[in-house]
Amino acid sequence: MTAHPQPPRSTATATRAARAPGGWPVVGHLPHLLRAPLSFLGSLPAHGDLVEIRLGPRPAFVLCHPELAKQVMADGRTFDRIGPLYEGSRAALGNGLATCPHADHRRQRLLMQPAFRAEHLAGYADVMRAGIATVVDRWQPGAVVDIVDEMFALTTTVAVRTLFGSDVDDHDIGELRDSLDTFLRGVYVRALLPAVDSVPTPNSRRYARALATWRTHVTRIVADRRAGGADQAERTDGHDLLSRLIAARDDDGGAMTERELHDQVAVLILAGAETTSSTLAWTLHLVANHPDAERALHAEVDAVLDGGIATLDDVPRLPWTTKVIRESLRLYPPAWVLPRTTTRDVDLAGRRVRAGSTIVFSPYILHRHPGFHDDPDRFRPERHSTGVGDSDRSAPDPWSRSSFVPFGSGPNKCIGDTFALTETTLALASIAARWRLRPADSRPVRPVPRSVLTPSRLRMRPTPRHAHPPAADA
Repeated sequence: MTAHPQPPRSTATATRAARAPGGWPVVGHLPHLLRAPLSFLGSLPAHGDLVEIRLGPRPAFVLCHPELAKQVMADGRTFDRIGPLYEGSRAALGNGLATCPHADHRRQRLLMQPAFRAEHLAGYADVMRAGIATVVDRWQPGAVVDIVDEMFALTTTVAVRTLFGSDVDDHDIGELRDSLDTFLRGVYVRALLPAVDSVPTPNSRRYARALATWRTHVTRIVADRRAGGADQAERTDGHDLLSRLIAARDDDGGAMTERELHDQVAVLILAGAETTSSTLAWTLHLVANHPDAERALHAEVDAVLDGGIATLDDVPRLPWTTKVIRESLRLYPPAWVLPRTTTRDVDLAGRRVRAGSTIVFSPYILHRHPGFHDDPDRFRPERHSTGVGDSDRSAPDPWSRSSFVPFGSGPNKCIGDTFALTETTLALASIAARWRLRPADSRPVRPVPRSVLTPSRLRMRPTPRHAHPPAADA
């Protein structure tokens, strides 16, 4: 039996507060967060479990222990999505489920939940399979493929098609994708420096144009569906997400307002496109650089798929594929940093934190904390248990469960986690069944912190794994 080393600490250990060194006069730790945020955040657990940093003149408190993170994420009333960091997000994306404060969250979650019921997943999976088949059929042996762009194109198309059915043409999807990409590249800087757009630079003008294009397209698509009424609903059989959102009712029988519907659509496209594409890109990169994990992945998909496109029924028969994805999510969680603001004075790690303080929850910190993950920077899919078709129940160890939170936790946990994991599993398995990917150049791949943690650039060459791969059957 393989021995699993025990970590030096447990989640029950008493937590301790500290201050981070290295702050600059006036600007505090902002230069570190702008220049090398992951390195800076990764250094904080060595100082304490609740570490005070400075965002300019303002203090912020970074959670470096899973029990503190659990406490904060479970109490949306005390640790709310308010304050300047969220004001900018709401100004751009609206007051959707991923950005709304506690006061609006329960009603929005109740309205959104029916669209993500398990019985709807098969229909969404069919849309996923069609998009995946287009990708794996389009690649040419030996041609250089930009995996970041390819995965973003795939997941944006899937997000739009599951939302709107077939009513949106490829040109509109392309414009939505381009404007979303520009917005996402600028949102992190604007969260830290809200005044950046007060100077009319080319970047700020480009950002403003992208945001305007995004809003125009989403508004028109929603308005067209509303105007089409029963005719358009009949064309989609009422099976797309937008039809279900329009039909949703709260406890009092109220429907979403026009503004609420627009805001939810914007957030769903953002979450469905960026988080899943980032996970897929990182996973393909990690697999290509770890031969043992790749061989196990290829053996599994060959046995299950025989070169075809994965179906929803295949997912339970792909335990190693699931482990690979979970390990990728551990190393590169898309939602790498999530701020909160305290609404009252509260005690954390023996420190009195005043109302109005910024709290920073970072899955990246928890996932790479050496006190709660053995060999935390190493890609080891075997550390995970899928719970489905998996005889290895020794991982994750009990101490690590609350420190693996790729979709958040508590009442604000991502409503689309099953949707995202399904799409990622179908895509990874289908790509691995047909293609072996190798880096096209020797330049290092580094993470770029934007709204999610995405690779800077990932150019790869696909090689067919079989002499005559079967035609896509989606």
